[in-house]
Amino acid sequence: MTDIEISRSIKKEKIKKVAEKIGLKGKDIVLYGDYKAKVKKQYTDSKGKLILVTAISPTPMGEGKTTVSIGLADALQKIGKKTMVVLREPSMGPVFGMKGGATGGGYSQVVPMEDINLHFTGDFHAITSANNLICAAIDNHIYFGNSLDIQEVTFHRCLDVNDRALRDVDLGKRHDSFSISSASEVMALLCLATSLDDLRERLGNIVVGINGSGKYVTVKDLKVEGSLMALLKDAFLPNLVQTLENTPALIHGGPFANIAHGCNSIVATKTALSLADYVVTEAGFGADLGAEKFLDIKCRVGELEPDAVVLVATIKALKYHGGVPKDSIFERNMDALKKGFANLDKHYENLKKFGVNVVVCLNQFHTDTEEEINCLKKHCEDKNYPFAVSNAYSLGGEGAIELANQVLKSKKGDFHFLYDLENDIVSKINCICKEIYGASSVHYSDEILTKIQNFIDNGKDKLPICVAKTQYSFSDDPKKLGVPENFEVTVKDIRLYGGAGFITVLLGDIMVMPGLSRKPNYELIDVVDGEIINLS
Repeated sequence: MTDIEISRSIKKEKIKKVAEKIGLKGKDIVLYGDYKAKVKKQYTDSKGKLILVTAISPTPMGEGKTTVSIGLADALQKIGKKTMVVLREPSMGPVFGMKGGATGGGYSQVVPMEDINLHFTGDFHAITSANNLICAAIDNHIYFGNSLDIQEVTFHRCLDVNDRALRDVDLGKRHDSFSISSASEVMALLCLATSLDDLRERLGNIVVGINGSGKYVTVKDLKVEGSLMALLKDAFLPNLVQTLENTPALIHGGPFANIAHGCNSIVATKTALSLADYVVTEAGFGADLGAEKFLDIKCRVGELEPDAVVLVATIKALKYHGGVPKDSIFERNMDALKKGFANLDKHYENLKKFGVNVVVCLNQFHTDTEEEINCLKKHCEDKNYPFAVSNAYSLGGEGAIELANQVLKSKKGDFHFLYDLENDIVSKINCICKEIYGASSVHYSDEILTKIQNFIDNGKDKLPICVAKTQYSFSDDPKKLGVPENFEVTVKDIRLYGGAGFITVLLGDIMVMPGLSRKPNYELIDVVDGEIINLS
C-alpha cells in the first residue's frame, strides 16, 4: 500500500481522547474537526526528557528522519513511556515539488496526513499573510511621503510555493524578491517566540529597511505589529494530532534547515516537555544544518538541553557519499559503503563538540543486505558508537524498540554551545564553517564586510548565526559529497533577522526561493471519487 492508503487504513482516535492521554481537557484545546486541535493551555515547567533526531548529509532520495522520529516515539510509548513527538509543518513547496510530504512514511506516520501536508490549520497562510502585510505597509508608507526616510528596503515578500520566477520582481520604482514562506523571518520568529508578548516584541523588532543615516527602520516604526498579532494569534498555538499508533503529536512551524533554522517552535517543544516524560523532536536535513542550529540557536533561546541525539543513516546515503551514482545505489558496492562512513564519522564528531551523547540509527530499507548492515554495525562497534536499527517504516513502533532501548541507555552529556555570542560576527561564521563544515577558509567580499560593519554600528553583532547553504554537502558546493577537504566557502549575502534574533549567512548559490523539479509531484496528485491520491 502507498503511504496515503496506509494512513487511511488505520483507525484514528478522536482528538479529544488523544488530548486526555497527556492531561489536556476540553478547555485546553480548540477543535479543528475530529482529528486536529490547537493547544491553548500554556506550558508549565518542563519535566520530560528531550531527544533530538538528526541525520548524516541527505541525498535526493531522502533518509527518513521524520519516519524514525515518529517510530521512536511510538516505540517509547509501546514500552510504557509517556511520550510525544514534536515535528515541523510541511511546506506546500516540497509537497508539490520534488520531496513530497513530511508526515513520515509506511507504518510510521502522523495523521491526518492529507490535512497536515496541505492546509492543515492555516498556520502557513497566516504567516504568509503577516509577512506580506509588512511588505504592503512598507510600500504604503513610502507612497505616502516616506517620513521614516527608508532608502533601502531589506524585507521581502513570500509565498508557500516553489516559484523560481519570483526570485526577482519589478515593482516599478524598485526591484524586490520573494522567499518561500519557510524562509520568512515571520516563520523564524514565530518558532522562536516563547509567549504572545515575546511574539509581539519580535515582530516589532523586524528590520524592514535602512534610512538615509544608515539606521534601521523596524516594523514597530510602521505601527503594524498590532495587526500582525491579530493575524498570528491562532497560528501561535501548537497543533495536536496523532501517529498511526495514536501517540500524541504536536506539529508546529515549518522553517527549512538549509535556508532557515529548521526546527519546530519552542512553544510546541516546551508544551510537550511539560506534558510528557519523553519528547522526540527533529531538526531538518543533516546535522551540519538543522542540528547545529537546533543546538546553537533554538536551545539558546528556549533554554533547552537535549538528553540524547539520534543520528540517522541509511545504506544508500552512505554508498552515495562513497561515490555511487543515484542510478546504481542498490547495487552491491562494499568499498563505496565503507568510504561513505567518513560522512557519518564527521557528523558524529561534530555533534560530540556540543557535549551531547549520540546514538547512530540505521533506518533500514528492504533493499539493505545483511552484509551491508553488519558492515555498518561493525564500523560503529569499532568506533564505540552506540548503534541501533530501525524498521519503523515497515513495522511501526515495534520496529523501533531496539532504538528506543538504546536511547534510554544513553546518559545526558555535558551540553554546551559551539561559540560565544560575545565573539565578533566573522569569528562566529568562521567557527561554524571551519569546525562543523571543515572549510579551510571563508571568503568575504568588501560588500559583505560593509554589511557586517553596519550590523556592528547598529548594535546587532551579538547574535547567533544561521547559515543557509546546500544540504547535500558539508561545503557550499552540492557536488562535493562525502567529507570534502581543503575547500573555501563564499559568503554570498548576509542578512539581519532582527525579530528572529539571528544573522543569516548565505553561502554559495543557495536560494531562498526554490524552484520546481523537471518532474514535480503536482503532475501526480489528484482527487478521485472525492479522495486525494498520490500524496506522500
